[in-house]
Amino acid sequence: MLVVMPAFITTCWKVCFGSATLLISTTRTVVQSLPMISSGVGNNERGEGSSSIDNCRHIYIYILVVGALSPAADAFVPQLMIRAARSAKATSFMSTTENEIVGIGEPSVTSESTVNEAAALGGDNNIVGTDLSAMGQPNERYKAISLQAIDKVAEHHPQLKPHLRDVKLAGLVFPFKASPYYVDELVDWEAEDVTQDPFYKLVFPTLDMLSDGHREKLEAAHDAGDPKLLIEVVGEIRDDLNPHPAGQKTLNAPKDGDDLNGVQHKYSETVLVFPAAAQTCHAYCTYFFRWAQFIGDDELRFAQKEATSLFNYLAKHEEVSDILMTGGDPMIMKTKSLAQYLEPLLDPDFLPHIKNLRIGTRSLSFWPQRFTTDKDADELITLLRRVRDEGKRHVAIMAHLSHERELSTDKVQTAIKRIQEEACATIRSQSPIMRGINDSAEVWANKWRKEASLGIIPYYMFLARDTGAQEYFNVPLVKAQRFYADAIRNTSGLIRTARGPSMSCTPGKVEVIGVENIMGQEAFVMRFLQCRDENWIGRVFFAKYSETAFWFDDLEPLDGMELPWDEDGLPKPVPDAIYQG
Repeated sequence: MLVVMPAFITTCWKVCFGSATLLISTTRTVVQSLPMISSGVGNNERGEGSSSIDNCRHIYIYILVVGALSPAADAFVPQLMIRAARSAKATSFMSTTENEIVGIGEPSVTSESTVNEAAALGGDNNIVGTDLSAMGQPNERYKAISLQAIDKVAEHHPQLKPHLRDVKLAGLVFPFKASPYYVDELVDWEAEDVTQDPFYKLVFPTLDMLSDGHREKLEAAHDAGDPKLLIEVVGEIRDDLNPHPAGQKTLNAPKDGDDLNGVQHKYSETVLVFPAAAQTCHAYCTYFFRWAQFIGDDELRFAQKEATSLFNYLAKHEEVSDILMTGGDPMIMKTKSLAQYLEPLLDPDFLPHIKNLRIGTRSLSFWPQRFTTDKDADELITLLRRVRDEGKRHVAIMAHLSHERELSTDKVQTAIKRIQEEACATIRSQSPIMRGINDSAEVWANKWRKEASLGIIPYYMFLARDTGAQEYFNVPLVKAQRFYADAIRNTSGLIRTARGPSMSCTPGKVEVIGVENIMGQEAFVMRFLQCRDENWIGRVFFAKYSETAFWFDDLEPLDGMELPWDEDGLPKPVPDAIYQG
């Protein structure tokens, strides 16, 4: 059966849509978005996915349902399945990636009663966005809020109702997912215009994130009611949004031709690891630069499926001192899965050149209960502590924190205290500066002050990467540098560990130090904090001042000078004159 299924699926796709490369996940989202589809309710607990047999079963159901709703259905779908798919009020099935209960409604029905009927199939347990402590459940169980559950959220937060169409359409292009904690405790639903609340903007996508051309194209395809056309249009828009910036798929590959799909080795001392079980998050940032990880295309996804090949690679590269686990979010993993990567490090003689373990996570903002009340929270804290105590490695939680409000709840402060006091791990904060979310010196100064008071070390202010909705969120280099300088100037020395604003771009990490007059020309003063060519690290260079530059490839050289990268963005050799100086 497992051998036959791929060929059968390919045939089905070709008959139905004329292509075997269309994304299954896009198909699912598109079909659910059409007027003929009613909404279901998300029901996802943290987990690592289904077995191979389950995956085939789920894909098979997708093919049958989508095929049954298509004009070419009679070519390959059993008549019984066609009749069932076309007449059922709502047929539920499980997603292969997020275990969401999804409802597929009757094509001709779009009434509110059908939406409610589909939602009811999920049962009372699937009503998300509620205060579970008020229901006698102080230890909440994580359940993802998916795009299919957005109507349920609007029932609890009616301020969302006028914006449902906007979120649903934008959610076809940009992956959407939220957590009950985030929705209920961080979004300011009482704001005069909730769409302008930084925490609404951070998670709920909007059509304003698209260019006018892309928006018109998407709306026209959606209104046409043709699944095939809508899938094609969504795919075209996504391709235009540069899903893998800064050479992530090619330039950041492991050295020596090692075929490790879930490993990046851009800088000599640090290896990035993307565990397969970590390729999702408790919620998705609208500006997340690795959004391509979440749209279901294996060709766009990084995923390291097992730890052994990683350790074999590290054994050959003794220049590596740091492992940076990223994703997605490694804290979405169950502790037993995380242990596959961490337990070998409990032996200080195993890969002794590995001195630092970094874990990039947004869980303090999206689900701080991961460190406190989740079923395996105690095991997680113990594991992190053992890596430090037994393995003699430094453990750092690289927390993505955008705003002071994320640090305001009792839940997050309890989680922070536990990480620091019980796991004995350091917490460092980093975030991009994003228009409409944290683009002011006051926001950054307040955030950094709060972090310092909680024992968190300010680390980086980044600039929006050239992918996804960058044009919607980006802040000009000159403004970002001014915000950084003003924030630093008005805080204590403890906060001046923060570096930025920094671009993680093709040649390396480029910091905008300031604006000065160089030989009669107004210029950006810049330096490499990291570089593919280590000879550039720490070196200063100049670029023409511009109020409209957002990214490194917007910069121009000063008259009589060159920029330190070539037309492909790769660093040029350091000039001999610099060495001699």
